[in-house]
Amino acid sequence: MALALQTFATVKDANAALKAQGTRYLGGGTLVVRAANEGDVSVSGLVRSTEPSLSTIAVAGGKVRIGASVTMAAIASHPELGTLAKAARAVGGPAIRNMATIGGNLFAPAPYGDFAVALLALDATVGTDDGQTPIETFLANRDGSRAVVTSVSFTLPKADSFRFLKVSRVKPKGVSVLSIAAVLELSSDGTVTSARIALGCMADRPMRARAAEKALIGRTLTADGIAPALAAAGDGISPITDPIASAWYRAEVLPVHLGRLLLA
Repeated sequence: MALALQTFATVKDANAALKAQGTRYLGGGTLVVRAANEGDVSVSGLVRSTEPSLSTIAVAGGKVRIGASVTMAAIASHPELGTLAKAARAVGGPAIRNMATIGGNLFAPAPYGDFAVALLALDATVGTDDGQTPIETFLANRDGSRAVVTSVSFTLPKADSFRFLKVSRVKPKGVSVLSIAAVLELSSDGTVTSARIALGCMADRPMRARAAEKALIGRTLTADGIAPALAAAGDGISPITDPIASAWYRAEVLPVHLGRLLLA
């Protein structure tokens, strides 16, 4: 199917073009072009913007701003984003990472969107021309979003506070059975003072494990200390079923892999 592609110098003009029926924004193309190739007749035209800010990474004072067109490969190789390299490298193989963008990953349906899981744990904000939106709110409402995502911003975590794990049947870069990201803050005596845990494949989009987070507070990262969090890990989940794994299997192995992440 032939698709018309319009390129604009500004996000403002791209947003205006997206008001036309059947248009979709083109980032790296790993989602929308695939959909069109698989016969999605709702896509009749593609829109993109070459505004320079979309392709820049800025790190200053512990704050990070990543333009929506920045690729997973660029994030994985950035000298100041080493903490997130593992999560960026979890997105497909080299060819996919050279195309897949951080903006597009926010829209990737489960079992994809591993980097969005990391961003949810980081409590990121998503930028559009309309302003900044907390990522959890953005993900919940993404199906109705038409505005071009311009950036993702977050506080750079300490290397020892951020953890990420992806489980797949095909090594090293198969489709996810599940993915987990966590940002943990510990007191001087080793007890958890703050916890943000995000899960992939436990719903149709990344979700927070709030019951597990709450159960970790005041506990130590030992087998006994994390037991209440593992028991609560399945609260509120609705895992997907696909050719990779059933919902039952994903729910069964979630506490196992969460435990491995927390004890790593």
